[in-house]
Amino acid sequence: MKLKVVIHDAEEGGFWAEVPAIPGCATQGDSFEELLKNLYEAIEGCLSVEVDTLDPDDKSRVMEIAI
Repeated sequence: MKLKVVIHDAEEGGFWAEVPAIPGCATQGDSFEELLKNLYEAIEGCLSVEVDTLDPDDKSRVMEIAI
């Protein structure tokens, strides 16, 4: 999976980034390398959160897939 991220220079130094495809997914880092590490962690965390409670009927299946 490929995601576009928007990287900003932070006013206090370092960088911060947001992932437009995942609302609320943002992180920061003092260096570009730290920012990239934190981005992977933030994206993983944002994608692992279940937003809606699933209530499948008896004809439905719930599956978890890796992307």
